[in-house]
Amino acid sequence: MATPKHRSYRQILVLTLALATWSCGGQSARRIEYGLVIHGGAGTITRESLSPELESAYRAKLAEALQAGYAVLSTSGTALLAVEQALVVLEDSPLFNAGKGAVFTSAGTNELDASIMDGATLQAGAVAAVRGVKNPIRLARLVMDATPHVLLGQDGAEQFAREQGLPMMPAEYFFTQRRWDALQKAQGRGEPAREQGTVGAVALDQGGNLAAGTSTGGLTNKRLGRIGDSPIIGAGTYADNQTCAVSGTGQGEYFIRAVVAHDIGALMAYQGLTVVEAAREVVMEKLVALGGTGGVIALDREGYIAMPFNTAGMYRGYVDEAGRVEVAIYRD
Repeated sequence: MATPKHRSYRQILVLTLALATWSCGGQSARRIEYGLVIHGGAGTITRESLSPELESAYRAKLAEALQAGYAVLSTSGTALLAVEQALVVLEDSPLFNAGKGAVFTSAGTNELDASIMDGATLQAGAVAAVRGVKNPIRLARLVMDATPHVLLGQDGAEQFAREQGLPMMPAEYFFTQRRWDALQKAQGRGEPAREQGTVGAVALDQGGNLAAGTSTGGLTNKRLGRIGDSPIIGAGTYADNQTCAVSGTGQGEYFIRAVVAHDIGALMAYQGLTVVEAAREVVMEKLVALGGTGGVIALDREGYIAMPFNTAGMYRGYVDEAGRVEVAIYRD
């Protein structure tokens, strides 16, 4: 792996402690013929913070999303559709900070971001700060397929969703008590916006094509109109058949500044790094040097998987060509 000649003690410590591995072996050896990789957010996720019942619920929903994507891929469907279908499952769950489970803004509203990208064509679609859209990832896909644009925001995006006949939901649909309590706690303490989870998926189909998608509710107590990295192509989402597909989760402002998703592909293209080396370089070194936290899932055109994160945990999982599902939460 290409590394700087000098690293700070802090960087070395984080790199040593936070390299994510699976209980069944190191991620560097993980390869699939075709399949799907997902994440449900990275952050302070420890065994002490999750009850057995809640942990079981997270694992079950991650597995359900993987199976939804596999149902597409196993019947020769596209990576793009597999990503969309998997993310719809996560957006419909109150467990994750996307769609129904989105966090609240400082004004007590829910503003949603999402993006999707096709590695075969480099076509992409995204939506930002939308309200009432049940599945923002579906709207992002329609922006890509039915308009000449890449990114639509707020009122214009919502009008487009109605024109396309997408389900629109009342504010009550997005209300979850634990997200509301988190807002009250943050505002009661005068806390700034806090990082929260995001959902994402990357896929490789039987035709050798890659795709990536990301969806989020953003930050608890964020300012109205704040937009993070999730709908920004090259920051939170990127896919290119020549290199890899990437979806990120973490502090969006840092992912934007570091152009995290594209940078991983660029390191592969211009320096010849593997997807594991490139993802670790960006997440464990470049992002840390800026002061950012989070993680990514990445999948290259050969089927190699990378899932580095520099936080205590990251909800993550993958399904391979045989339908075998692996799900993990904690660093170990």
